[in-house]
Amino acid sequence: MDMMPFEPTPTPQPKRRGRFISWLAASVAGAVIGSAATWYVAPKWLNQESAAPTQAAQTTEQKTDTLPLQPTANTKTNMIAAINKVADAVVGVVNIQKQVDFFSDQAQDAEAGTGSGVIFKKEGNTAYIVTNNHVIEGANKVEVALANGKKVKADIIGADALTDLAVLKIRAEGVTKVASFGDSANVQIGEPVAAIGNPLGLDLSRTVTEGIVSGKRTMPVSTSAGDWEIDVIQTDAAINPGNSGGALINSAGQVIGINSMKIAETGVEGLGFAIPSENVKPIVEQLMKDGKIKRPYLGVQLVDVADLSDDVRTGELKLPSSVTTGAAITAVEPFSPAADAGLKSKDVITAINGQKIDSVSALRKYLYTKTAVGDRIKLTIYRDGFETTVSVTLKAKENSQS
Repeated sequence: MDMMPFEPTPTPQPKRRGRFISWLAASVAGAVIGSAATWYVAPKWLNQESAAPTQAAQTTEQKTDTLPLQPTANTKTNMIAAINKVADAVVGVVNIQKQVDFFSDQAQDAEAGTGSGVIFKKEGNTAYIVTNNHVIEGANKVEVALANGKKVKADIIGADALTDLAVLKIRAEGVTKVASFGDSANVQIGEPVAAIGNPLGLDLSRTVTEGIVSGKRTMPVSTSAGDWEIDVIQTDAAINPGNSGGALINSAGQVIGINSMKIAETGVEGLGFAIPSENVKPIVEQLMKDGKIKRPYLGVQLVDVADLSDDVRTGELKLPSSVTTGAAITAVEPFSPAADAGLKSKDVITAINGQKIDSVSALRKYLYTKTAVGDRIKLTIYRDGFETTVSVTLKAKENSQS
């Protein structure tokens, strides 16, 4: 727009000068305000534009993930509010088994034990719960006690003894809360946490105990599928029988672990353990997809060489005196990968692909974490006192046999 031409007027010079100064001052003020507004607003526009793809990507990821791990939220949130976000998503899990009545000599359903579980997904008319395998192991039936006290029938989607995890499903009627899982990779020592579960049974349902993260450990455990080493979050929040399968949450109300183990010995207190959410996620997703965990296997029964006497090591197995560790084969399953490769009873495995194997647990850990079904591996073994190598092509096995 063209500006109106400035014409001289007969007004005295001082007044004309004053008008010009006022106009100049107004122009400068306008420019300053406009620049400030631009400086204030522009970053917001830019932030909104740059945030949009991220939010869209997160939305897409949440839609495709079975058990999404959210970025760790601000953990300075009030713990009471955090507990209220999760408490109603923690349920009771009842293991029902057939037991013979002493007087009638008839089998009937009876409660064999109780534990806890966490609702992690609600889809249509179905809700999904993660719990510990040992909570539902051996059950003929499983019931879930909801936050409103109602008990409903649960179906087992899948279970894995080695990682002590299982997934259940129930009708979604009555389910009001679904827990949000945080990424346990970002958990820090000393961070405040709370354990929610049903210690000593459903009469104490959704009991809350508070503590801190005491450490991150790798611990040996014995399971119905054999010995294993499991990564855990250690906490001093009280975890008692019945808490198994419940939630360990941070102060932002995110589940960072599934409570699993407790050292319950005389004089030992303040040692509770939870399976980190980063380890829960892949197991839950495979159980949801396949109903089982597909692991490579050899098809052998094993014992630790270190547990054998010197007479057995040097006499029966004919090992050199320098070989005191390894995994000794006690039996080979017919038509298994081990049988196809020619492995025999009394063979002693001391390495896989050049990596030393000093125990049965180490062998399992290598197979399950560093190999896949269809891989061809090279075993270093001792047979009749001589070291040799054998190549084995791994196959899948539905259970957790080595």
